[in-house]
Amino acid sequence: MRGPQVFSGYWNRPEETAEVLLADGWLRTGDIVVADDDGFVTVVDRIKELVITGGFNVHPSEVEEVLRAVPGIRDAAVVGLPGPDGGEEVVAAVVLDDPDLDLDAVRARAREQLAGYKVPRRLVPVEDLPRSQIGKVLRRQVRDQLLAD
Repeated sequence: MRGPQVFSGYWNRPEETAEVLLADGWLRTGDIVVADDDGFVTVVDRIKELVITGGFNVHPSEVEEVLRAVPGIRDAAVVGLPGPDGGEEVVAAVVLDDPDLDLDAVRARAREQLAGYKVPRRLVPVEDLPRSQIGKVLRRQVRDQLLAD
């Protein structure tokens, strides 16, 4: 984005400022967006939350949408965790409405709608997902919680 409302940089952090502010006044927000034919822009995800597995990019929001459509899953948060090969693997924290839900069946259903590399390697049941004051799932905290477990 660019305009008079764009900040002039991070306080006492010139390296970080240089990463996001371009010389011509454009700000790199870190958002991944798509524009439709009418020029409407939709925020799809955040670059920092992108999971890279086997050289492929996985947008957490896409996987979460598929998981939330499964009966018995109330909510989901997808993150990248260190994998055995040194890369990341797709892992989903899921809030279940049905504690007896067959998680292998959920993964099979997700495989019907997602490319194989996007299907979570693990589904981890959790009681609830941490949220910001505006209700957005805090994926970084989810990731930290899964790493601690």
